[in-house]
Amino acid sequence: MAAFDNLSRYRPYALAALRIIAALLFIEHGTQKLFGFPASQMQGSLPTMLLVAALLELVGGILVLIGLFTRPVAFILSGQMAVAYFMAHAPSSFFPALNGGDAAILFCFVFLYLVFAGPGALSVDERRV
Repeated sequence: MAAFDNLSRYRPYALAALRIIAALLFIEHGTQKLFGFPASQMQGSLPTMLLVAALLELVGGILVLIGLFTRPVAFILSGQMAVAYFMAHAPSSFFPALNGGDAAILFCFVFLYLVFAGPGALSVDERRV
């Protein structure tokens, strides 16, 4: 449709919005594990694997948020979410809506998309080129 063709010029900004919102949501998972904010059921020290996951979520999320090293960081985070899904969610049920893994799947594929699409507008990567 011709009416929708004009929207293509906003593609870099829509991609930036996807990148920024996904990163903010992802950072929240890291702060929840590391700092108990927002409130979390996790108390005390984290097992090593959860600590690594929390650091990836926080630091990787911040890098994706500002659009710095977006493609390699998004590749790592996509892999982290695939591993998280199959280790923590899939064993309890085949269905993501029942095993609580729908967010992990979405993060996995949003980050995988960023690997191929790049950061979009409003990113440090864009300014470095």
